[in-house]
Amino acid sequence: MESDWIWGLAGGGLIGLGGAVYLLGNGRIMGASGILGGLADRSGWSTAAERIAFLAGVVLTPLLIISLTGSTPATHVTGNAAVLIIAGLLVGIGTRAGSGCTSGHGVCGISRLSLRSITATLGFMLAGILTLAVLRQLLGVI
Repeated sequence: MESDWIWGLAGGGLIGLGGAVYLLGNGRIMGASGILGGLADRSGWSTAAERIAFLAGVVLTPLLIISLTGSTPATHVTGNAAVLIIAGLLVGIGTRAGSGCTSGHGVCGISRLSLRSITATLGFMLAGILTLAVLRQLLGVI
């Protein structure tokens, strides 16, 4: 039986739990781009310890799960470094332009019924769908 859905369910549950704990513990929205951006532009250095702890958890939790289960879930990430670099830059620009990312708007904002977050999430989902369609169907890149 295919088990990919279990990994998605577990990951989604952990992201939701993390968002709830972050909001209840700190009184702030768990937006990964804002957490990282605050360290990068030094605007969040007053809360650097909690930001670094959050980012460490983002990196270390998958490693912990891999070590506990002994397996690595399959991914479909391209091996093309140029595509990954361009994609990363575009995501970074998009999160700054949209004042947030999928964790801030998509998980935390929608769960709070924020109209701004619902609109932002619809916008970046539509942009992602259109980008994939163009890259895959018209350009054959992906």
